[in-house]
Amino acid sequence: MKNIEEQNHMNMSVQTPEWVKHAIFYQIFPDRFRRSKTWQQPAGIKLKDWGAPPEEQGFQGGDLYGIIDALDYLQALGVTALYLNPIFASAANHRYHTFDYYQVDPLLGGNEALRALLDAAHTRDMKVVLDGVFNHASRGFWPFHHILENGSASPYIDWFIVEDWPMRPYPEDGDTKINYAAWWDLPALPKLNTANPDVQQYILDIAKYWIDFGIDGWRLDVPAEIDDDAFWRRFRDTVKTANPEAYICGEIWEEARRWLQGDQFDAVMNYTVSWAAMTFCGFDALRPGYERNHLSLKPRDAAEVATVIDTMYGWYNWEINFAQLNLLDSHDTARALWVLSEKKDALKLCVAMLMTLPGAPCIYYGDEIGMSAGDDPYCREAFPWEQKSDWDLDLLKFYSEFCALRNNHKVLRTGDFKTLYAAGRQWVFRRKLANQAAFVGFNTADAEAIFQFYTDMVLGADMKVLWPAEGCRIVNHAASQITVRVQARTPFLIMG
Repeated sequence: MKNIEEQNHMNMSVQTPEWVKHAIFYQIFPDRFRRSKTWQQPAGIKLKDWGAPPEEQGFQGGDLYGIIDALDYLQALGVTALYLNPIFASAANHRYHTFDYYQVDPLLGGNEALRALLDAAHTRDMKVVLDGVFNHASRGFWPFHHILENGSASPYIDWFIVEDWPMRPYPEDGDTKINYAAWWDLPALPKLNTANPDVQQYILDIAKYWIDFGIDGWRLDVPAEIDDDAFWRRFRDTVKTANPEAYICGEIWEEARRWLQGDQFDAVMNYTVSWAAMTFCGFDALRPGYERNHLSLKPRDAAEVATVIDTMYGWYNWEINFAQLNLLDSHDTARALWVLSEKKDALKLCVAMLMTLPGAPCIYYGDEIGMSAGDDPYCREAFPWEQKSDWDLDLLKFYSEFCALRNNHKVLRTGDFKTLYAAGRQWVFRRKLANQAAFVGFNTADAEAIFQFYTDMVLGADMKVLWPAEGCRIVNHAASQITVRVQARTPFLIMG
């Protein structure tokens, strides 16, 4: 039987931040996004060349001031929120090995740079969400170093799970097992003992500190590995007390009802949308054999993808569905264009789906200009700011147009959702808000198709194709039925 505290949490109404429902996110891997032209790195710093092979260790020198320099570009694209991979002091270019949770990495500009970024973003009504890595830290994290220096005499001994002495933080060749708990048994990532109340309080204090500083939310790295619902409820209470509109998004790759009851997270990184989009829109373009985190890419027809999407929305309250972080790819996957075998028309279909489904779309930096690469570390390459001849301007235009459609039409953000037609390689769904309806369709086949579908509503005389400008036309509409002719491999948006 649930205790009273748990019952109260389960009975509470589900609420998510209103701004997230209307946001378009842009995910940035800070070291590889942009070097500022106005801020100089600390003296004596030796960086890799910008654009060096991403698999090479080392730092290429992207910084937070560089993100400020790019805000005009991002705003023109249609972005309204940023999700930054970790920015706290670390000895890794990805910064998932945290040294100091209260210090923005000096290579990124330090705390002053975050202050400047928040001020610049907020002036533009853009939000900034940070990556919270609370399951594990690093060998350089001060409590872990304290144990290395003092052994069992350290007062921080219970902050980690030490199994034997002496500790082996740098195992020599041939060692197969470390003697302390670490994420995936990686010596560089000692796992925090999150069952320790002092460690829990430390994490809560960090969460509150940066919310008070002005960030707009947390993306939580591997939160399922902190297997403690009561702790995550305390985390939510701490964050929401500091800012009721702060966003909490967990990295859960699959069905996540346990965490999305309104008492823990607002959303998760919605890889279900990613895989659904690529397996339908990239039906015959999928790179053979690619899979990630047990998610395999197998072609889906329209009926199958409609079932996946309808099932997914059925898992959660609609407050949650509107706040989900929908994405195609990330720092943890191959880039979408690479997964789709460089087929740009398939990527365009995926982007159209991303921008028109319920949930906040998230663009991985550089996808919009045609960046393409395999899994980590290759997907973490430098953005080619100075090589604009390498940019795919047609793709950039497509992203911009669909961002504008979403930003300009509230029905695409908070309208209800219903599949109207799903057969073969053609799928149509409806978004409806008050008296406005949007009909979104996809022809993923190689041939022109005629769609005939019932809308379950009486149509007005003002039905029109908003996208594309050419390649789709309404053949007939009367009462509650529409007939549309659509060219091959084309999405469409009809508004009425």
